[in-house]
Amino acid sequence: MDKIKNIHQQLVEEKDKIIQSMNLHKGLVSALWRFPSELLSHIFVHCLPETEHLLPASKLAPMLLTGICRRWREVAVGMSRLWCGVIVDVDDEDWQQAVFCYDSWLKRSRDRPLSLALRCFENDATNLRSLLQPYMNQISSLHIVFVDPITPEILLNDLPALQELTISTSYHMWCPTIAQSISRLPSTLRSLKVVGPSGFDFNRLSSFDPVWAHLTHVEIAVRQPNLIIQLLQLGPNLSSLEIGIGFGDEVPLKLEPFAHANLQSLCISNAYPLRMADMFPDMFNALTLPNLRVLEARYIRPWPHEELKAFLARSSCPLERLVFGTGVAVTDEQRAEYVVLIPSLEVVVDYMRGDYFGHRRIAHQYGIGRSRHV
Repeated sequence: MDKIKNIHQQLVEEKDKIIQSMNLHKGLVSALWRFPSELLSHIFVHCLPETEHLLPASKLAPMLLTGICRRWREVAVGMSRLWCGVIVDVDDEDWQQAVFCYDSWLKRSRDRPLSLALRCFENDATNLRSLLQPYMNQISSLHIVFVDPITPEILLNDLPALQELTISTSYHMWCPTIAQSISRLPSTLRSLKVVGPSGFDFNRLSSFDPVWAHLTHVEIAVRQPNLIIQLLQLGPNLSSLEIGIGFGDEVPLKLEPFAHANLQSLCISNAYPLRMADMFPDMFNALTLPNLRVLEARYIRPWPHEELKAFLARSSCPLERLVFGTGVAVTDEQRAEYVVLIPSLEVVVDYMRGDYFGHRRIAHQYGIGRSRHV
């Protein structure tokens, strides 16, 4: 009998704990329900994935937030800042459903500037253009991954508010119509990134005119080191340049001295160290960069130590960081000599910085080179 009473007492205690837990849960739910919309808005912003371009997935914010309850949906849908960046990857088999999904998303951005990432296959350009047509005036940042594109230039026309453009491709051939479209982009454009295995010669670089005059940041691959100087001549307002080199033939070059007053950050990656390395001493001998603050080098060997010292002394620049990535071998003594020239200089050796020109990272993130149906 005592045993039964003990069991009964244990059950009563368990019941009381469950009731207490339920009451606590109801209190929490009630407290969340009473949160002011402004507080919920701040919480929702911190729920977003830490990426510029969001996937329109039901299990990720902001879509996830719209399925919790009616009030959360109203708050989330009413927050235009939640809907300003999205990855658009449209499958022809689900075209109508995709149009509805993306159009609903983009409408919620209202008049805010849009940051979009597009994955464009073959005939997608026309469909994507049709989808985005009502929002072209809002697009301030555009990243396009071209995979077997047909008429890709359709996506680069009529972008009056564009400030940042990234074009990623796995192709070795550059479409002339894309260059023509870039040359017509508005004077609002400040950042241009062309990511892929293609290298540009001077004629192709020049074909972007008059856009160069407005750019402040560029990431691009060129065929020879001398094109760094020619590119700087094209872009007098550049403050940041990340450049890949080594897709052309190695030919002797005579470089004229050139000074660029505005460049603050320069990153150089050499695709073919065994072919192009001998050309970098001449490049450093020709350049003067009086405002340079960050210099990074990858895959340059042998390293032109004396030429870099002369470059730093001649430029008299406020260099803050000198970064040696993969493929650059410098001794402790050489690093110490740079610090003697600029006592406040931070010299970094980081052989993990070996991703040539960001192509592998971009390819992995947006699927360059993969077929649509995997």
